[in-house]
Amino acid sequence: MAFEGTDFVDTDYSGPRNAPPSSRAPSREDLDAQLTGTQQQLARLREAQERLERTRAAVEETRRRHANFTAGRSETLQSLTRGIGLLEKAEQDARRDAEQLARTLEGLRSALGGVEQLNEQSWTTESWEQELTRSLTTIENARLEYQSAARKWPVLEGRTTVPDAAAPGREAMPWNSLPLGRLCRLGLALTWPLVLATLLLALSMAWLALRR
Repeated sequence: MAFEGTDFVDTDYSGPRNAPPSSRAPSREDLDAQLTGTQQQLARLREAQERLERTRAAVEETRRRHANFTAGRSETLQSLTRGIGLLEKAEQDARRDAEQLARTLEGLRSALGGVEQLNEQSWTTESWEQELTRSLTTIENARLEYQSAARKWPVLEGRTTVPDAAAPGREAMPWNSLPLGRLCRLGLALTWPLVLATLLLALSMAWLALRR
């Protein structure tokens, strides 16, 4: 029986085997490189955070400005609408008051002209009674015209309140709050037509008595 050359070789031991690569501890250079990389990554993260913070601040500012725009527009529209409505009403009231004032002035001027034209010296013996009656009627009409104007325009009585036409229902200035001098002037302004008429009547009666 022939033997092979390998029959006497122990297959469990065939010489030194290849050892696995050994893992060595990191060197200082490796640690420095790793630290440098970590610091660079942190720096990039900080920059990204700063950019996000700036973006957030810009968004918040835009949101605040938009809120101010919305609130300001609404408030301004409301104020302008209300102001225009109030001024339009005030304009209408002022126009109505101006028209009433113009009519009142026209009436007072007409009454003044009628009273100024009264002249008892031009009366004759035949017409003095008719002239007296006509004059008294003119004076009474003028007095009524003035009283009507004074009710509409309190300034004629020394008060500064708005006219009754512009402020209906507003209480007038109480008489007891006016000084005595003003009360006297108001009384004279209201009664002078009657006083004048009485004086004219007395003069006419005296003249008639003398004629007899």
